[in-house]
Amino acid sequence: MTEKKNNVPASAEAPRKKKDGVFGQYFRKSRSTKTAAEIAAEIERVMRSEEAAAGTASAGERPVKSAAKKPGQPKASQQKPAQAKAKNGQKGQGGQTGKSKPAEEQKPAAQKEQKASSAKGKAEGKPKQQPKAAAKNEPKKQTQPAAQNKPAKSGPAKKQPAAKGGSKKPAAAAQQPNRSARRGKKADGTRRPPLRIISLGGLGEIGKNLTVFETEQDILVVDCGSAFPDDDLPGVDLVIPDFTYLEKNAAKVRGIFITHGHEDHIGSLPFLLKQIKAPVYATALTIGLISGKLKEHGILNQCKLNTVKPGDTIPAGTTMSVEFVRVNHSIPDACAFAIRTPAGLIVHTGDFKVDFTPISGEPIDLVRFGELGSEGVLALLSDSTNAEKPGSTPSERIVGESFEKLFERAANKRIIIATFASNVHRIQQVVDTAVRFGRKVAVFGRSMVNVVAIAQELGYLTIPAGVLIDADNLKDYTDEEIVLITTGSQGEPMSALTRMSIGSHRNIKIGPNDCIIISATPIPGNEKSVGKVVNELMKLGADVIYERMYDVHVSGHACQDETRLLLSLTQPRFFMPMHGEYKHLMKNAGVGASMGIPQENIIISDIGKVVETDGVEMKITGMVPSGRVLVDGLGVGDVGSVVLRDRKLLADDGLIVVVCAINDATGEVLAGPDLVSRGFVYVRDNEDLMADATVVVRNSLEKCKLNGFRDWATIKGRIRDELGDFIASRTRRKPVILPIIQEV
Repeated sequence: MTEKKNNVPASAEAPRKKKDGVFGQYFRKSRSTKTAAEIAAEIERVMRSEEAAAGTASAGERPVKSAAKKPGQPKASQQKPAQAKAKNGQKGQGGQTGKSKPAEEQKPAAQKEQKASSAKGKAEGKPKQQPKAAAKNEPKKQTQPAAQNKPAKSGPAKKQPAAKGGSKKPAAAAQQPNRSARRGKKADGTRRPPLRIISLGGLGEIGKNLTVFETEQDILVVDCGSAFPDDDLPGVDLVIPDFTYLEKNAAKVRGIFITHGHEDHIGSLPFLLKQIKAPVYATALTIGLISGKLKEHGILNQCKLNTVKPGDTIPAGTTMSVEFVRVNHSIPDACAFAIRTPAGLIVHTGDFKVDFTPISGEPIDLVRFGELGSEGVLALLSDSTNAEKPGSTPSERIVGESFEKLFERAANKRIIIATFASNVHRIQQVVDTAVRFGRKVAVFGRSMVNVVAIAQELGYLTIPAGVLIDADNLKDYTDEEIVLITTGSQGEPMSALTRMSIGSHRNIKIGPNDCIIISATPIPGNEKSVGKVVNELMKLGADVIYERMYDVHVSGHACQDETRLLLSLTQPRFFMPMHGEYKHLMKNAGVGASMGIPQENIIISDIGKVVETDGVEMKITGMVPSGRVLVDGLGVGDVGSVVLRDRKLLADDGLIVVVCAINDATGEVLAGPDLVSRGFVYVRDNEDLMADATVVVRNSLEKCKLNGFRDWATIKGRIRDELGDFIASRTRRKPVILPIIQEV
């Protein structure tokens, strides 16, 4: 495998300095002991208390710059309301409007209260220090203390800009803090150069994720995946996005950025790179998997692959850049993206979960998400796959605990484990458990063999010497000495497990001494295929274990509490659910609404729709060419609606072929007609029907002769119409009728 060196600027390669602020201190102390729900609740509590203390005003205020109040800063209740200053035409120290006076000029709390009672109704000074009980209520207008007053006993405080907004809040705002006012640090009303966000896949569906970020000068692409064909696509091997828009704007494409190495994020990349010459940026394992895929297509040497690390920032033209942020998923090296654009900072989560105890690597970089929130996030684009599920996704480690129990249970049996080929963490746990029980490991399935080889080479998979054996050497070991890891967890027709279930696998024959563990959840739409494989395996006597029976699988996607955690950390102004069917997007939108994001700031988009933002507004403004392109064998896009219609008809009602020879000059039938049935009826059991059908065709040919029809298209049309009507009247079926006429 050829891996090209990364082309990252020196500034990007320099390690990012960790800020040990409020988020760093909090997560470094609590990430191993608290759940995502507890952390999200704690963050929300802290932020609400800050907002209540600061007397956050109506929506549209400019939020406080720092994420948490620094020690020594005066409370918001000590700051002067902006409306009071504007009303009296006064300025703070130094002549700057909105500046609070130093602590030396402030009265002690008792003096302030006395002064306030004697000067009630005036709006010319700073608000007094409110008691805790009164902090929850509507703040009163206070008079400004005189400059000669003594300083507060607590010592001098640092200067703090006064909070903007009126001195009196509406009743609703007094009852509940306005969380939306803090969202997005750049919500200052300044319109910036627009950013267009276009999804060419991954919305309203599972798979073929592809998102375009476009400014006037540049385009960057996030992910380029494929999808499984549905049942209504007979014979189709792969479904990929429509690249028409990217091909039209190929000169603007500055890079393709990949979040992780799953097929629904990299599967269509070879097809795009055949049309567009753009550099690819991804982490090491992802680049390894992409390289293998490009090599299969024969274009590896033509592509620019750049390996990056979490924390690296890559420029995308002159107007955008992409920072890689570490997240957890069911494959190592997964990253979210912090995309800096002229309109503002966009955070794209990719596929993620919060796992504080991952199998390998580090936990999700929550500290960095908190820092991005402090910087100011315009919009969060978030994974919606598990948005229907409350709570948090369990750690991958519980699967290892289940494997221990199942290996003990199947001590005298051959163990076969089916999982996703890309789930390197799961494969590592199988290997570790096999080593503890003294078993050898064999791998089946082309994709599984490739991923294991690449992961071993790059150091993401550790297999002790002598543990991995060749599939052809299984006969040298007894059943209780081996573990087989195979593909087919989704019931794919040509996968190793499916072939085992129907008895067509050349190495493995399933029997009562097999314990089969399906360590995966069916992708929506694959439930029937998986169920069929399970049934066939059980018919062969195998003991089949799947997710509902034991904890043999955990998702790699975030549930509701994990999304709430990220929303609490990033505090985005806008929220755009991604990656999922429409029901998943709507559920994720509900999660965003529960965190205080206004409904008008939650964007539910669709494939091909253009979402545009200028830093102030975010809305759908148009459409671009989009859809699905079908890959069948070596053909890309050559299978269309007409071909699919014929395939469905053939599958539904079969085919009748009509063969005859006709004299071109006279129109006389020289041979035939003969009828051949395929998938319609069995001829030997329906001789009367086929004989009558032959008479119908012969009569149709005689009519064409009498009317002087010599055009073969006309004759064929007459045969289709008359024979079709006859078949429908006798059988209520509509087979495909294919006339073949030989000229003599």
